[in-house]
Amino acid sequence: MDSIKSFKGYGKVNEIEEQAFKRKTRRRLIILIVSIVVLLAVVIGAVAGILIHKRSISSPNTVPPTELTPAASLKAVCSVTQYPTSCFSSISSIASSNTTDPELLFKLSLRVAIDELSRLSQYPNKLKAETNDTQVRSALEVCGSMFEDALDRLNDSATSLEVGEGEKLLSDSKIDDLKTWLSTTITDQETCLDALEELNATKQFNATLLEEVKAAMQNASEYASNSLAIVAKILGLLTDFNIPIHRRLLGFQKAGSEFPAWVSPTERRLLQDSKPTPNVIVAKDNSGDVFTINDAVKLVGKKNESRFVIYVKEGEYVENVILDKNKWNVMIYGDGKTKTIISGSLNFIDGTPTFATATFAVAGKGFIAKDIGFVNSAGAAKHQAVAMRSGSDRSVFYRCAFDAYQDTLYAHSNRQFYRECDILGTIDFIFGNAVVVFQNCNIQPRQPLPNQFNTITAQGKKDPNQNTGISIQKCSLTAFGNLTATTFLGRPWKEFSTTVIMQSNIGVFLDPAGWKEWVANVDPPSTIFYAEYQNSGPGSSVDKRVKWAGYRPTLSDVDAVKFTVGTFIQGQDWLPDATVSYEPAL
Repeated sequence: MDSIKSFKGYGKVNEIEEQAFKRKTRRRLIILIVSIVVLLAVVIGAVAGILIHKRSISSPNTVPPTELTPAASLKAVCSVTQYPTSCFSSISSIASSNTTDPELLFKLSLRVAIDELSRLSQYPNKLKAETNDTQVRSALEVCGSMFEDALDRLNDSATSLEVGEGEKLLSDSKIDDLKTWLSTTITDQETCLDALEELNATKQFNATLLEEVKAAMQNASEYASNSLAIVAKILGLLTDFNIPIHRRLLGFQKAGSEFPAWVSPTERRLLQDSKPTPNVIVAKDNSGDVFTINDAVKLVGKKNESRFVIYVKEGEYVENVILDKNKWNVMIYGDGKTKTIISGSLNFIDGTPTFATATFAVAGKGFIAKDIGFVNSAGAAKHQAVAMRSGSDRSVFYRCAFDAYQDTLYAHSNRQFYRECDILGTIDFIFGNAVVVFQNCNIQPRQPLPNQFNTITAQGKKDPNQNTGISIQKCSLTAFGNLTATTFLGRPWKEFSTTVIMQSNIGVFLDPAGWKEWVANVDPPSTIFYAEYQNSGPGSSVDKRVKWAGYRPTLSDVDAVKFTVGTFIQGQDWLPDATVSYEPAL
């Protein structure tokens, strides 16, 4: 996230782009309406064909039934996407696309996306070889790692569709997984562009390079979006095509439960146990197994299915830690969020891409952190400086602290849950494109640089079918120290930004407008979703809030429940494994 000084880079939508987007949105709306009409015609034709076929059994003189053709089926499936032309042309070019089964067509869309992203994955290395600029090369390294991660998410999606004989190809829970992983695939690719665009505030900005990368990414981005759109609409399509699908109930845990249901009983015990039995102990005083957290991380096996526990004794550990995508099911805990501290100081001003400034970064699934503090000590003058970056699917942070200024907590992607955590910062200090719930947390804006204002959140939803957003529930929003700067709940970073503040106590520090546009004096697009629900405290009044088309000063109970742990992050599927308290509903 860029500072108030320039407000350029890292995904900013400028005024020209804003106007172009509005024109594009109107055009897409017209296309969507036409596509819906076409889709209804196809479905009606299919149903009519079935009825005619049934009647022909009892009436041998009936005219042969009209059958749904593979081409018509593919057009119907592609009509729900953002890019129907590329959807149809890319899938129809495959020999095995001669099918009317939307599930098989979805699998083919994944194959197309995987093939294209595989070709794209080596492109950053080619560009790196053509430049000696350190900052440009660092941004391209972000692109390379993001393309690899996106490819992994696509392969995970394809693998999840491999089922045994008699098993159902799709279930509600599997569709939730697919939505999450495909949303992450799009976020990963967008993060590459963010890393290049944020250079526009520096001498290293290369507009030509940025446009070249955008052009090279176009097919991969569109194909991933197409797959996401198909799976996001698949339940309706399967119903229309009369293909049965298993539907589960929400399965909320009882209200007294403190953790989402996907935290299993085993993981709950780990979180509730004050000192779980560790696999390795980190201690600065020679009383443990290793001296540094990085030494402990080296002992974690590749893609562990079982939990690997790291205990970090009291002390400040000055190091940057990365748990890559192959470090699964790691738990790290300390002696308290003010006693065990991991501290770093990487920052954008000194030449590091925002994505890479994180003191602690985790990508491997199933991560748990408890009773530990994460700090980026670079300070406000260094602008973007991340304390924690998480792209870990089904990750849990319990009784942790995140302390920095601009861009403190980067909830990058996938499903995340934060409970009883302290989060301090200035500009966009909770940002990213995860599907994330903050519950019972202390969120504390602090004094920024002179002439800067604070924005607590900056959500980065780029595609309308992504299941992402920020939900802040039952939290306390209070000023940290002497806060005199104008402070807002957040600002929409991307075209479909989604943020809901509900059942929280908001302090007197908040500007009555509540929210801030990204481009000064330009309302954000109507496609954003910003809302408040049943908040309290002196800053909770919505009487003088912004009048954006995409802002809702209140929600119905039915709409609000969509942003709870049970519904938004499907907590009942995975939090029972993490032994962390949570409230699944309102």
